[in-house]
Amino acid sequence: MSFFNDKVVIVTGGSDGIGRALIDSLIPLGAKIATCARNYDKLYNLQLQYPNVLLHTMACDVSNENDCKRFIESVIEVFGHIDILINNAGISMRSLFNDVDVDVMKKVMDVNFFGAVYCTKYSLPSILENKGTVVGISSTAGSRGLPGRSGYSASKFALQGWLEALRSEMTHSGVNIMWVSPGFTASNIRNSALNEKGETQGESPLDETKLMSAEECALYIIKAIEKRKRTLILTSSGKLAVFMNKFFPSWSDKLMYNHFFKNNKLIK
Repeated sequence: MSFFNDKVVIVTGGSDGIGRALIDSLIPLGAKIATCARNYDKLYNLQLQYPNVLLHTMACDVSNENDCKRFIESVIEVFGHIDILINNAGISMRSLFNDVDVDVMKKVMDVNFFGAVYCTKYSLPSILENKGTVVGISSTAGSRGLPGRSGYSASKFALQGWLEALRSEMTHSGVNIMWVSPGFTASNIRNSALNEKGETQGESPLDETKLMSAEECALYIIKAIEKRKRTLILTSSGKLAVFMNKFFPSWSDKLMYNHFFKNNKLIK
């Protein structure tokens, strides 16, 4: 029998990318899924794909505390409890700090950090009761600040620091706290990244065919949840970035500049 059989799993931001891949992988394992996203049509299409599965969905903006509260309350109303929360909803940005509107950075922080805080706050009593798991989908940018992505990096540093503190608080509770750094993964997050004015960038500078797929990433995350791991760093480039920043920080600065800049201009 699967570890996830009959477990109630929340995946925020489940309409695209890693979130959608997690849902597609968890449903065959017998999990009871609840997900939220801002796009109602994508959620509706997700339900159409699984007509014979009890899949709970709700349109929700995780940067809004009341939305998160209503969503978590609806999950408990439908399923009775929560076993696993995967804080996956996120948004990125592409801009030099000197050029960006501060409101863009605030929006990124509201979604990536406070969205996880809100959902965890209202889920935690049930997760504590069931000795479950809280997961934060972070990034290599949560361990190494990335140029042109300062707001995104800040939000992921905050996410990881908060989860680390929460893990310490939960030491004797039976609850596992885990954060995942996928590295560069084939995901819609780059296409929906915000530019310096808060507008959707609409394109990716990376060759998606050479990146880890969202489906492969989801499988690694699922295995890590089952093993109740503390952290998970995916992709060789992600592991290298964390290693270099820890042991060779000055060299890492130069490598990051060379990677993200061409002719002294940011590669967006």
